[in-house]
Amino acid sequence: MPLQALLWDVDGTLAESERDGHRVAFNRAFEDAGLPWRWDEAHYGALLRITGGRERLLHDMASRGDAPALPDERLALAAELHRRKNAHYAEIVAAGQIPLRAGVMALIDEAASAGLKQGIATTTSRANLQALLQRHLGPRWSAIFEIAVCGEDVSAKKPDPEVYQRALAGLGVSFVDTLAIEDSPGGVAAARAARVPVIVTRSAYFADDMIDSAIAIGPGLHTRSGWRPATAAPSDGPVRLSDLRDWHTRGEWVSHLG
Repeated sequence: MPLQALLWDVDGTLAESERDGHRVAFNRAFEDAGLPWRWDEAHYGALLRITGGRERLLHDMASRGDAPALPDERLALAAELHRRKNAHYAEIVAAGQIPLRAGVMALIDEAASAGLKQGIATTTSRANLQALLQRHLGPRWSAIFEIAVCGEDVSAKKPDPEVYQRALAGLGVSFVDTLAIEDSPGGVAAARAARVPVIVTRSAYFADDMIDSAIAIGPGLHTRSGWRPATAAPSDGPVRLSDLRDWHTRGEWVSHLG
């Protein structure tokens, strides 16, 4: 079946927003609250194996002797820290400190011009999504992306497939006609559990992770070099919609580490 829709992940896929945005914003939230906690890049990278900001906070608290002892107190603190983090994240985005990854905007525009449906399937919050897309696309972002399923819209986050199932239903398309664009093993697992073919643009935090059952894996949309399977077109220049159509048509499952 011809490719009719693209479903985009956000953090790590549209932008390196985990490393340059969320991590920095969490540390500012800790400082606001008078907490001595700080997440360096390595520790935050490990925490990304836990899906969801509040969930990461609770996971981290479980190993801290200075965290609240009672579960209800931990939940309350996690909620407050997450609220402060989101406010700081919006400030970081508004200041222009989180660019879209190279090649992303061109592919979004090309797909829109070709009449493909596009949607967002993410575990980040709607406020964070709006901050990022409003900064880079302005008010037209909601016209380009016909559906945006965010963390608060689902009962279970990635690698659960619910976010993709809801996005497919919202777009009114079949998984057969859709392609997901992800950067992490958890995102790939969510897409595949919803039977959506997926390509992987490796991000800073998942550059070396094992990826299983994608139809293409590469270093980013900015280049045709380094993709597996190789693009049909010459290796110079960014990934184009024709490359996505080719991978979707071929449908060859690939898995690899690094």
